[in-house]
Amino acid sequence: MTLLAITIRYLAHASFQIKTEDQNIYIDPSTKNTGLKKDAFEPADLILVTHGHQDHFDKDLIKKIRKMGSPVIAPLNLKKEIKGGIVWDLSPGQFMKMITSDGTIWATEAYNVKRFRPNGEPFHPKGFGVGFLLKIGEKRIYHAGDTDLIPEMEKLVDVGVDVALLPSGDTYTMDINEAAEAVLTIKPKIAIPMHLKGADPIAFKEKVESQSDTKVVILSEGEEYTLE
Repeated sequence: MTLLAITIRYLAHASFQIKTEDQNIYIDPSTKNTGLKKDAFEPADLILVTHGHQDHFDKDLIKKIRKMGSPVIAPLNLKKEIKGGIVWDLSPGQFMKMITSDGTIWATEAYNVKRFRPNGEPFHPKGFGVGFLLKIGEKRIYHAGDTDLIPEMEKLVDVGVDVALLPSGDTYTMDINEAAEAVLTIKPKIAIPMHLKGADPIAFKEKVESQSDTKVVILSEGEEYTLE
């Protein structure tokens, strides 16, 4: 198995850039409500979208940064929104092989069980969005998407997650305590908090590292972590 150098760059909010030796991958690239500018993005070999809210799904940006033929992977309900090129829809449990890097992408469940609109509907109902589990070489990176703490996360402990990117801000997603509980459930080697919305990542780090062997890496916007 070829060892690939992998860097994980935190852009803003829930947007990440993952670079290997031969691919530039974006998860939830968006300039909407993130403060990011379009020129912050390099041409993309692969784009993953967890769901259709504008702070995660930016049609104009996707159109700008896609290389010719670059695939976009998104939930089925977004397929008609993305024009041109190759578009795959993945439902939870489905997977596909990466085109160039030695890897596979799975879709995972992502939904709310505690956070509801005034009419009683979840902000993120089951089936609306997904998370992603990327296997690149021997490394596994989990982007949870916008989700509460859900029972399907228990399945990930058997996968052997190297890096978990977890929403922790309590705005339509897990709060710090729930995200820490997710870490205890998934048991990743590294956890990176995202979607913070003003929450204190230090509190997350202290809670996780006092109760587990997981290392918490806090990234400011534009900072990156190299996965060794």
